[in-house]
Amino acid sequence: MKKLFLIDAHGLIYRSYYAFIRSPRINSKGLNTSAIFGFVNTLEEVLRNEKPTHLAVVFDPEGKTFRHEAFEQYKAQREKTPEDIRKALPIIKELVAAYNIPAIEVPGYEADDVIGTLAKQAEKQGFEVYLLTSDKDLGQLVSDHVFMFRPHHNGGFEILGPEQIKQKYQLESQQQVIDLLGLMGDS
Repeated sequence: MKKLFLIDAHGLIYRSYYAFIRSPRINSKGLNTSAIFGFVNTLEEVLRNEKPTHLAVVFDPEGKTFRHEAFEQYKAQREKTPEDIRKALPIIKELVAAYNIPAIEVPGYEADDVIGTLAKQAEKQGFEVYLLTSDKDLGQLVSDHVFMFRPHHNGGFEILGPEQIKQKYQLESQQQVIDLLGLMGDS
């Protein structure tokens, strides 16, 4: 069976950075390496334990996306990216290249848009697809061959298929994630 892992780079980077916020990893040059350390550890864990046949890391592009054109205030309430993450990003991209893993970044489209497109295309080609992300929006993509692979707070991962998504959000269908999140709203 072909097994594809699509990694939400920025989601994992932020998660890694904040996991060490109380005791950041600082190298001898004063660089906060928390995001880098967490990213690489998670990548290594996936490679070692899950043994994907295919893998890609998907990054958000610099600048605005098509959503900003539709709604100028899109993500206007978001805090600015911490400087330590901004400094870690090019290093993480270099590491992904050193692993010889495809890094995908599409101008004008967020990583989750690209992940969703690739997941559905790969599913049609017979892949088992695992979305390494904590982004609950991607729950709408889950199917018999597409799974969310969510990092746990205490280590390890949670694999969510259709039944787990329905149970987690008390829905009749995983496609209702769209409706649920629409009703919940987004700050």
